[in-house]
Amino acid sequence: MIDFDEELKKFHPSLEVEDVGEAIYNQDLTDMADLIVGMLKETDNNRKKSASNDQQ
Repeated sequence: MIDFDEELKKFHPSLEVEDVGEAIYNQDLTDMADLIVGMLKETDNNRKKSASNDQQ
């Protein structure tokens, strides 16, 4: 049988994996919430423009 405690002592994570993780977490990525907020702001701006054009 496998001795998991012994195997865990031997385990060393790959440096490549750690580097990739840091690169991903350090990037300022746009998520779905950011996209929705942007769309709502754009829609609100379009409504304001439309309302000001209707008053003229």
